Amino acid sequence: MNAVMMAREPEVSSEPQSKVRIRGLRKDYRAFTALEEINLDIADGTFFVIVGPSGCGKTTLLRMLAGLERPSAGTVECLRRGSDNPRMSMVFQGDAIFPWLTVWDNAAYALKLRKVPPGEIDDVVGHFLDRTGLSKFAKAYPHQLSGGMRQRVSIARAFANDPEILLMDEPFSALDEQNKTILQEELLRIWDETKKTVLFITHSVDEAVTLGDKIMIMTAHPGRIKEIVDVPFVRPRKVIELRAQPEYGELVFRIWGYLRDEVQQARLQSEDRLGGKYEK
Repeated sequence: MNAVMMAREPEVSSEPQSKVRIRGLRKDYRAFTALEEINLDIADGTFFVIVGPSGCGKTTLLRMLAGLERPSAGTVECLRRGSDNPRMSMVFQGDAIFPWLTVWDNAAYALKLRKVPPGEIDDVVGHFLDRTGLSKFAKAYPHQLSGGMRQRVSIARAFANDPEILLMDEPFSALDEQNKTILQEELLRIWDETKKTVLFITHSVDEAVTLGDKIMIMTAHPGRIKEIVDVPFVRPRKVIELRAQPEYGELVFRIWGYLRDEVQQARLQSEDRLGGKYEK
């Protein structure tokens, strides 16, 4: 089966419209299969979180959605609202902003590439710098900022581009717990305003439950879908208040129950590979 990646208009239906549709997806590398038999629909406006053990293909899946890698088999469809291709933004694990540009110019970068009128750029960038608490640092350069502030710049730049789909690959993993909680609050607040379709990768079950509408648990290598869990908590959400609810702890425990065996399996796979590598 030939791999296909495409963008097309959504079908008219009374059901929530899919923004991402994946069928029979597989990704092979020379020595192994990273992903296998991924079938998935993600509705427009969903905050969709992916968790799974290391090496299960989470980032590979995101890269295929971004068009950075092609599937070995299956189809990936990103359904557009009107443009030829749905606009996407990606926020990486480490801050990936341009060190030679100011905070303002980093946030405005994609809009300038699209030749958005200067007045509109001023309005949009100003709004998202304000929403991420960066207005006072608009003229600062990345080396003058903390790690948390640089990641705020990445988030402001991503939302300023007005993407239909926002891909986030463990964006807060390198931060301390205090900064992580603050940025989770900011992300929730901005998402409540914009209702973007978000695909968010994390190793943290707490973070997944805090942010997500749906959580997909993946198996150990090769990555498959083990379970998709609906998150029942109403929005808007406050991180600390949410985590104080008994139902929150129950859901975290339930998801970890799905995940535990996969993490252990991934560890055994890693030990087997290392054992073969160093065996005399």
